[in-house]
Amino acid sequence: MIEGVRIIPLKVIPDERGRVMHMLKATDPHFEKFGEIYFSSVYPGVVKGWHKHSRMTINYAVPVGMIKLALYDDRPDSRSRGEIQEVFLGESQYQLVQVPPFIWNGFKGMGTTPAIVANCATIPHDPDEIERLDPASGAIPYDWRIQHR
Repeated sequence: MIEGVRIIPLKVIPDERGRVMHMLKATDPHFEKFGEIYFSSVYPGVVKGWHKHSRMTINYAVPVGMIKLALYDDRPDSRSRGEIQEVFLGESQYQLVQVPPFIWNGFKGMGTTPAIVANCATIPHDPDEIERLDPASGAIPYDWRIQHR
């Protein structure tokens, strides 16, 4: 586990009409503040990343489809410096992943249909507080290919 990253199981309430999928409430102990919420779609096999924020905490949930979220810690004073963490998120693994500032993150669409990724961010988008890396650059020691384990 990367220091500061939280994984919180989320409540799904199904009934004969459909389902309600909780994500984040102001009364949750892990809630910080509200900046904006946005949705990103990702096609199967496509990688969106790498990026890290200097001020924003990210709260990811995936109500449709499936992704593999990869996290990398290069913070100089972190106990988990150099660690990689993978988390699968989606309909069958419905949970919230809270990513603090200064953690590199990216995700890959999994399965056969596009996924919808929700991010309830603690600040509105600010292009001056985000840093990006090409996922194929090799700057982060992570292989996005399917791992046959």
